[in-house]
Amino acid sequence: MIGSTRRLAVYAYGQPCDMRKSYDALSGLVTQALGRDFLSGDVFLFVGRDRKRAKALFWDGTGLCLYAKRLEKGRFAPLWQRERGAQPLVLTVSELALFLEGSELVGRAPLSPAPYTLVPLFQPEEAGAVTS
Repeated sequence: MIGSTRRLAVYAYGQPCDMRKSYDALSGLVTQALGRDFLSGDVFLFVGRDRKRAKALFWDGTGLCLYAKRLEKGRFAPLWQRERGAQPLVLTVSELALFLEGSELVGRAPLSPAPYTLVPLFQPEEAGAVTS
């Protein structure tokens, strides 16, 4: 599978894609439609209209890679059933793995927890405490 020693972002193209497209055509979609740099090392995900095929495009540092998968049973999750003009759907690598396995939950709701943030338990200003 797609592996890396760094944290990857996965951007899903928000419309059905012609699965006959190759490296150059898909990298053009990344640049024009998603507004991203395809040489960034992030993964860009494309799904066909019938949702039987998906492609993942990414730069591994030495060349452009194209990972293609066709499901024999079932369909990939529809990544384009969102409001028009929405930002590209951003997935984690774990969500990408679930998507490529055929999970229908990907794209409907965030499956990964939000990053942990520290919140102070007591704030003197809110409690009316005297501060100098």
